[in-house]
Amino acid sequence: MLRRYLEQRRELGESELVLDTLHVDEVMRLLGAAGRPTMQPRRPSLRELAEEISSEEIQDWRTSLRQAGVNVDAPVTANKPVAAIEPIEPASPPETSNDMAFKKGIVVAAEEAELIPSVIDKLDTLDEIAKKVNKCTRCPLYETATQGVPGEGNAKAKLVCVGEAPGAREDETGRPFVGQAGQLLTKILAAIDLTREQVFICNVLKHRPPGNRNPRPEEVEACSPYLIRQLELIQPKVIVAFGTFAAQTLLNTKTPIGQLRGLVHKYHGIPLVVTYHPAALLRNPGWKRPTWEDVKLARRILDSSARS
Repeated sequence: MLRRYLEQRRELGESELVLDTLHVDEVMRLLGAAGRPTMQPRRPSLRELAEEISSEEIQDWRTSLRQAGVNVDAPVTANKPVAAIEPIEPASPPETSNDMAFKKGIVVAAEEAELIPSVIDKLDTLDEIAKKVNKCTRCPLYETATQGVPGEGNAKAKLVCVGEAPGAREDETGRPFVGQAGQLLTKILAAIDLTREQVFICNVLKHRPPGNRNPRPEEVEACSPYLIRQLELIQPKVIVAFGTFAAQTLLNTKTPIGQLRGLVHKYHGIPLVVTYHPAALLRNPGWKRPTWEDVKLARRILDSSARS
């Protein structure tokens, strides 16, 4: 079970697992310095513990606790605990605007001189983009794909769902999020009172990578202008990025999805919420609860924008 859990965390892009609920005593016991029989009720001082632990262990222990926010460098006195946690300054009160009522995340803005090539910039409707996608040769993916999968839905959608790339079923049908994952997405949307017809659904890549491999940077670069132009035309109130790759690609980050969730990021001025991919929920139903929390956050953004 532990191995399966760790593999799931790795699948989400995480390379480190922080056990941030361990107490100092537990850390010391794991290092072999605490939990030894003693008749003294008091805690040993840091100096006494240091005599029992090798210098290498002390360094590892200090480094781990520093990363966890514990002050291990402060002078130790007779009445002071082994490690004192520095007080956290209270956060500033949120501003009154609706946009400031959410925890802020990463902001991605247009910096390139030619973010959208002129040939794509001139596409004035989603139908024109779809036709251009089906004829696109900007990257080699068109050579192995059956057809393009530009996306589908409401041209005036207030919410846009963005996934990673088309899979085998999507490649066959030309439609995004079909099959079991698509059915689950439909249920997720229904949970926040939305239908597929009310939103717009698409992927970062518009053609299927061979064997469902991870998209390459040059493929993302070639496809991104289509997505950005779609968002420009739709002008949604919120984007929901489904899955690690979609989130990390849109936000230009390697941050694990677990740390991206719960925040409201900005993608070219549009609020963006990160959650798990429906296909991942089919493999791990335990992620349905956090996904529910994420889509509720997206719903609150929609409701907030409606009141503003």
